[in-house]
Amino acid sequence: MANPNQLSLSDHKQATKSLTKALLDKVAYLESFEKAVQDQDDRLVYQLIDGKRYATEILKQDGAEVDDTHEHLVRDSYAKISDYLSKNLIDYLCEMYPFFYFEETAIGQYQFFFGNWWGRRLFGTLDVLKVKFNFDETEYQKLARAFALESENKRLNSDQIALLSQQSDELQELIDGQNERDQRKDELRQEIKRTSQEKVMPWEASKLKESKQKLIDELSYLSELDEKAGNAYRQIRENEEKILALSKEDTLMSYEKQSIVAKFGSFENFEAHNAALYRNYIADLIAKQK
Repeated sequence: MANPNQLSLSDHKQATKSLTKALLDKVAYLESFEKAVQDQDDRLVYQLIDGKRYATEILKQDGAEVDDTHEHLVRDSYAKISDYLSKNLIDYLCEMYPFFYFEETAIGQYQFFFGNWWGRRLFGTLDVLKVKFNFDETEYQKLARAFALESENKRLNSDQIALLSQQSDELQELIDGQNERDQRKDELRQEIKRTSQEKVMPWEASKLKESKQKLIDELSYLSELDEKAGNAYRQIRENEEKILALSKEDTLMSYEKQSIVAKFGSFENFEAHNAALYRNYIADLIAKQK
């Protein structure tokens, strides 16, 4: 008959062995991580923090079994890891994207601007650990739209500027037509006064009333135009300010487009490079190691 104490001792030895292996594996992972940092091996650091992505995108081992059980051990140090990795990454990005200017907002966290000119746009944030741009969606779509409109020989704000200009022209016409309206209003008032005093036969009263109402309606319409004309100067000034702001945005957008074309040749190539940024950067790190 088996001794229960012996079975218990055997289980304890197995548990000890299993725990020891688990601890040693963790120690080995952390030692590998430390050595990678000491050796300034950024490529290995990226592999250690996200083994599955490295295997898929760099080693082309789609669906491969990757031991990522220890990656959580360094998650509480992500800010410091990002800070460590950021130097070489930003050096690379400044070379590949010379029109992006990076600004550290916290340890290991960066935002970037498009251009170093006046009025430049905040264009997004940089995820150092994922080697990824998190573009401001609104600003990015403006840029994409500006490129798309080239086929129509338009700028981003061409239609809006044309609409505001047309509105201002119409308002100016209202202002310029004031004297003509005043003259017509005097004529209408005289005509209304005349029809009010006119004596007609009973069967003609309805027709006279209708005629008088038309005169009153026209006078009312001209008075409405006068009111619009009174506000026209203010509206024209507002339109001019809007047009100026939109024109400045179009000018800045043209700088951005020129910068992208000068570096990448086209917006499509720019987008393709953004999508492949992780692979391209790791490949650059590997090439430098060799």
